[in-house]
Amino acid sequence: MLAPAAALLLASVAGPGLAQKMDHSQMDHGSMAMPQEEDHSAHEAPAQENSAADNAHAGHSMPASDDGIPKGVAPAPPKDHAAEAYYSPAEMARSRAAMLKENGGMTFSQLMLDRLEYRLGKGADGYHWEGEGWIGGDINRLAFKTEGEGEIGGPLESAEVQALYSRAIDPWFNLEAGVRHDIRPDPQRSYAVIGIEGLAPYWFEVGAQAFLSTKGDAHLRLEGSYDQRLTQRLILQPAAEVNIAAQDVPELGIGSGLSDIELGLRLRYEFAREFAPYLGVNWERKLGDSARYARAHGDRASVTSFVMGVRFWF
Repeated sequence: MLAPAAALLLASVAGPGLAQKMDHSQMDHGSMAMPQEEDHSAHEAPAQENSAADNAHAGHSMPASDDGIPKGVAPAPPKDHAAEAYYSPAEMARSRAAMLKENGGMTFSQLMLDRLEYRLGKGADGYHWEGEGWIGGDINRLAFKTEGEGEIGGPLESAEVQALYSRAIDPWFNLEAGVRHDIRPDPQRSYAVIGIEGLAPYWFEVGAQAFLSTKGDAHLRLEGSYDQRLTQRLILQPAAEVNIAAQDVPELGIGSGLSDIELGLRLRYEFAREFAPYLGVNWERKLGDSARYARAHGDRASVTSFVMGVRFWF
């Protein structure tokens, strides 16, 4: 009984061809006749065909010759756009032309007042604003930035305006260059600006700007913030700003080195993405010679304020 079972096992391993070649009449219960030599030529062609089919499916096959490759001028692209079955062909033509403009897209614009706030602290209450705007496409833009502060009922303490050319260097960062003019404090001063801003890994918004004034003094500003969504509408935003000066500028109250640092924590509620009031706390600290200049003018080197304001854009 073992011989037929062994034959069947051998046939299943060797393939159906061997099973067809075996002469079962020569088998008995005690012995098994050796099968004749199998002709593999009958199976080579299907194997080659299967291999060719597998390679073609994987996209790896190469034509034996170029006889089947079309020659001559390529056909014109199709003009029957599916959208024109639902919209006017003239309107779709205008839309396609707009999308093919420079920068690969249409011209857009945005104006954002990131901070417009009232500050309560020791001494006189104050106000602060910080905003930016731009117009352009996906790659090239004209932008401006502005920020400043002062005391309620008092003079404007600081105010600056920047006019910049911004160019995307990858999907996450923009390189910017332009000019900055300080309206306050006196004396007024203008600067050349070069910087970079964008979205760092883990959604940190970061920026760095270097300034060189018409008087030759150089400064560096580093900024960063992070939007921590507590809910879909409630956002907690920590933010930091650091200013570094290459030299003393006594007339502006700036000392060399790390001149000042500002830390803030704001909690805003977005009634809509474009409109969000907020509450928070802000801490400013002048360091080194900057602190010495501030005390000499009767100002404090460190200020903590409770803030309330609104953030909006359109």
